[in-house]
Amino acid sequence: MKIDLTDTTSGKVNKALVQGRRAIGTPAVGMVLTLVIVTDEENAYDALKAASEASREHPSRTLVVIKRVSRSPRDRTSSRLDAEVRVGADAGTGETVILRLYGEVINHAQSVVLPLLLPDAPVVVWWPVNAPLDPAKDPLGALAQRRVTDTYAAEQPIQELTSRAEAYTPGDTDLSWTRITPWRSMLAAALDQVTCRVTSVEVEGEEFNPSCELLAMWLSDRLGVPVTRTLSSGPGLTAVRLATDCGPIVLDRADGSLATLSMQGQPDRAVALKRRETAELIAEELRRLDPDDTYASALKFGVERLGGPAPTDSAEKAAQATGAKKAAKAPAKKATAK
Repeated sequence: MKIDLTDTTSGKVNKALVQGRRAIGTPAVGMVLTLVIVTDEENAYDALKAASEASREHPSRTLVVIKRVSRSPRDRTSSRLDAEVRVGADAGTGETVILRLYGEVINHAQSVVLPLLLPDAPVVVWWPVNAPLDPAKDPLGALAQRRVTDTYAAEQPIQELTSRAEAYTPGDTDLSWTRITPWRSMLAAALDQVTCRVTSVEVEGEEFNPSCELLAMWLSDRLGVPVTRTLSSGPGLTAVRLATDCGPIVLDRADGSLATLSMQGQPDRAVALKRRETAELIAEELRRLDPDDTYASALKFGVERLGGPAPTDSAEKAAQATGAKKAAKAPAKKATAK
């Protein structure tokens, strides 16, 4: 069921939600959280589709905030809120409200969203594109317990990691970090099977890919060993090679779908390591709403201790060598990637 509201208010939107629930015969509210998506018109469809699929696992009220900047000076001075309310089959397993903001009301989006939040339920804000430099200080981000950004969508994703580290607040997270969860799980499981000491690591992947940089930061942080970043044609991450005193451990994924795990003294094993869709990434982030301390540690370690994201250009070998020396001087940690 869809209800269109033109030049409306938050109060009228709330009434439309109640009216829609009664019309389809479900007056009770069965959502577990509020997901606020802040995007533009161009990316709204894809973001809403991903959120709708994720709602099968996490029934939620989804509020899509689209800021419509008009080119006409006359329209810029006039404030207006248009809304589209979706309930029932048109909204997946939850409720969806698409809010289009015009004029001065764009600068007060939090005042529009606040009355529409589910009472006594967590709030997650997601910026698919054009995320603020400090999500926690953004007026909409301040309403949330969890703030999701995606450095891969930034114009300069590697430099964006530095901004994320400087502005990090507990509750911040990044879909570029979520993308490497299967890699971290596989590498941790591989190291749990051996009692060897890791001496160095090589991370291979696309240039300017923040997921590759974050994986390199995490490995360096957890293992306390030098990490070399090498380039490939992708897609995304293609290989991680661990040098140990018992022989190499290699996790290689050349096609973006199926990976091969090679360990000394064991037969090669094929493991599913496909590139996941945005809906799967969002669903994973909604499973835990507490601060991700592992992400914070890896991000700050990579930016503060190593002097920035792992270099991705051969011209920066000197900086890479400096980072390796710093890691070598650090106290050795137990060879585990948990």
